[in-house]
Amino acid sequence: MTVAEAADRFLETAGLSGSTRRAYAADLRDFAEWYGKAPLERVDIRVLADYTADLGRARPGGKLAPSTIARRLAAVRSLLRFALGPDHVPDASLAPRRRRRLPDAPKASEVDSLLDALTGDSALDLRNRALVELVYSAGLRSAEVVGLDLGDVDFEQEHVHVRSGKGAKDRIVPLGEEAAHWVARYLREARPQLARGAENALFLSARGRRLDTSTLRRLTPHPHRLRHAFATHLLEGGADLRVIQELLGHSSLSTTQAYSHVDPKHLRRVYDRSHPRS
Repeated sequence: MTVAEAADRFLETAGLSGSTRRAYAADLRDFAEWYGKAPLERVDIRVLADYTADLGRARPGGKLAPSTIARRLAAVRSLLRFALGPDHVPDASLAPRRRRRLPDAPKASEVDSLLDALTGDSALDLRNRALVELVYSAGLRSAEVVGLDLGDVDFEQEHVHVRSGKGAKDRIVPLGEEAAHWVARYLREARPQLARGAENALFLSARGRRLDTSTLRRLTPHPHRLRHAFATHLLEGGADLRVIQELLGHSSLSTTQAYSHVDPKHLRRVYDRSHPRS
């Protein structure tokens, strides 16, 4: 059985989603052209190593990204598992390590400009300002901020109860002074105009329903940059990395370290200020 024949059968299985089927079809077509008409049963670790090396070389369209190479190898492994069984899938790691892309954190002045541009006294204007202020103040994900209910903001204790949209545990995040001011003003002056019936959501749409994340993306095309700014600005201000991990709701400190990338010059200043032999 050739790679092309096995791939046709594999791609017809019901367990693949449409997007996965399209991606695997292109990946397996590439492997079939490279491997030729030799039997699929002969694919072993040496074949995959040679294929990986070839993928790493420059191609007419440019060098492939590590993520693309990893996906193509995953497609071949899935094909082998389907056609020949798990015992025929080489378990050695061959894909190149992916470079962790650090999110681009806007400077504090950029965040100030973004927030100051959200002007107006209409109900929607006040809602928008409170929404974006809270995302930056509490380092919230888009799904987390629109998922907040009225009881999740505690003005007396000055904190926000966040229910993670990614399956992690709930967390409590401090409510900043500016965010508290704008959320309180929204609740007092704007939300009553938007409310329709017994909707418990904190942030409401013009129709009185729970807001969805598309509204936030219209206000700031990349809202996750505000979450990264939250972490980066805290770290630059001297906050402990473990504290930032808790505030972001990360289960792994390594994830927080990637979000909290800071300028080496700042690290040098912290070192000079903190180390006894600096």
